[in-house]
Amino acid sequence: MSAGRSGVRARVGDWFIAVGVAAALLVTGLSGQRSATNLDSLGYTLLSVGGLSLVARRRAPVAVLAVTGLCAVGYQAAGFDVPAVAYLFAVYAAVRAGHRTVTVAASVVMLAMLPLAALVAGLHDTGEAFAQARGALEIAWLIAAGAAGEALRQAERRADEAERTREETARRRADQERLRIARELHDSLTHQISVIKVQAEVAVHVARRRGEEVPPSLLAIQEAGREASRELRATLEALRDDDTTPPRGLDDIPELVEQARNIGLAATLTIEGQRHDVPAAVDRTVYRIVQESLTNVARHADAATASVRIDCRPDTLAIRIDDDGKAMRATAPVPGLGLLGMRERVTALGGRLCAEPRGGGGFTVRAELPVNRTS
Repeated sequence: MSAGRSGVRARVGDWFIAVGVAAALLVTGLSGQRSATNLDSLGYTLLSVGGLSLVARRRAPVAVLAVTGLCAVGYQAAGFDVPAVAYLFAVYAAVRAGHRTVTVAASVVMLAMLPLAALVAGLHDTGEAFAQARGALEIAWLIAAGAAGEALRQAERRADEAERTREETARRRADQERLRIARELHDSLTHQISVIKVQAEVAVHVARRRGEEVPPSLLAIQEAGREASRELRATLEALRDDDTTPPRGLDDIPELVEQARNIGLAATLTIEGQRHDVPAAVDRTVYRIVQESLTNVARHADAATASVRIDCRPDTLAIRIDDDGKAMRATAPVPGLGLLGMRERVTALGGRLCAEPRGGGGFTVRAELPVNRTS
């Protein structure tokens, strides 16, 4: 809203300046020296147009420069000895907008045409010395207007550069803080998961030494601890820009399905179409979608079966995960952080994601990711 108010104030200021300059030009034309050319109506019109055109100097500085220059030459030729005040405002606006070369060229033409227009109208018959003094004054005013516009342009440029520098500094500090938090979180989670993993491994070892049957849930805890440790290690290495450990992707999805089977879920994997190389971001996202979906099935769905289907199309990669759990359309679950994270990943890649209960019961997750391969 403040930006809108600022724009309104700028437009009001432009109109105020334009009307004020037009009024000053008309008053000077009415009270100043004029030659008998019988072109008074044309002269007054050009004085008004030259001043009022300044209202557009921010939006079209070059066009306003041309209009004010032509009007100044026109009313001089019509016999009105009025300074080119509107043209000076236009010079300032054009230079401020960065049109220095055009402004210099237009001003050279103006300085050549104004004396000719005055000569045609019979103005400035007081002698060569007066004409030279007037020409020097016009050059001085043009230089002053251009210098003022250039000074303000440089000041605005430095202000913009300072603002960009502050934003970059703030962004860099935020990135560093996120990295620090991620590392601390990694260290804390790694410790806790390592304790769980060690305890599970000890329990498995003790059970086997005693000749007892190891419960499948204990084996699943052991394997989940190992997988979580690997994931956390890979995440930290990615944060440190260390590429020694490749990220998980399509090739690792069969392992996810096998892990789901180990915890008692009848999981199946179907890959259709011709497998192509896909961008790394898409590769990682497919893995995360399948991982999060199977994790949700194991934790919340109370399902017996789950199917993972991946369709490798020429331009897209389609993923679908279905289960036969207890989710119903009438009691749709509230999306959790995992589902929100999946949606953010897919949206960031320009894809689409749908996660909802199925009509006959159970839950489905469908995603389409553009491959955008370049050859």
